[in-house]
Amino acid sequence: MFFKEFEIRWSDLDANRHLANSAYINFMSHTRMAYLGLIGFNQKSMAQHSLGPVVFYEHIYYFKEVFAGKPVKVSLSFKGMSKDGMFFEFEHNFYDSEGKNFARCQMMGAWIDLKERKLTGLPDVFLEVFEQMEKAEDFKILTKEDTRKYVQVPKDLQMI
Repeated sequence: MFFKEFEIRWSDLDANRHLANSAYINFMSHTRMAYLGLIGFNQKSMAQHSLGPVVFYEHIYYFKEVFAGKPVKVSLSFKGMSKDGMFFEFEHNFYDSEGKNFARCQMMGAWIDLKERKLTGLPDVFLEVFEQMEKAEDFKILTKEDTRKYVQVPKDLQMI
């Protein structure tokens, strides 16, 4: 399991002086990109393949407040991937300086071809790296149906 440590900055706090929702999102994104960078997915290599990550959803569960003053750790667990690498699922856990779990997030995303602006599978060079990643105990091969488990459809405004 991969961990990234963060200092809670003044700008990470909300009006209640605890860690803001937006900070959770930023810490998770930074953790994912730090890990992906370690295994060869960085801005340069993604640009060479015209790839970018997209987030389908991030479901965050808050267990207790956390405040500035002590560092926090964010974990990254590899929960699932489609056979072609198009879809991926990660879980993040947030821990305070005493190792107490104060939040959890389940997220799903995909890879997009930045030229075509369409979802795409991973090139073999990246797919091989993902296949070697440490997987969660409940890792699952994802299908397109897995991406639809929280069915939501857009509802446009009716213009008068």
